[in-house]
Amino acid sequence: MVHVSVVPDRCIGAAQCVLTAPDVFDQDEDGFVEVLDAQPEGVQGDKARMAAKICPSQSIVVRDDAEGPE
Repeated sequence: MVHVSVVPDRCIGAAQCVLTAPDVFDQDEDGFVEVLDAQPEGVQGDKARMAAKICPSQSIVVRDDAEGPE
């Protein structure tokens, strides 16, 4: 399991996270990222990691549970 958080002030609304991991991320009414599942497991955790890698604004933070709290 991983822990997912976002830095909302960085988000530019590109929606790459939603396209990559729609069970983990969504967009609010203004088009900015929202976390639907802050602790995805298995495949969803892998998709969250990929979304963090491809996020053009680097708004997504994914940490393994072993790394501790933010």
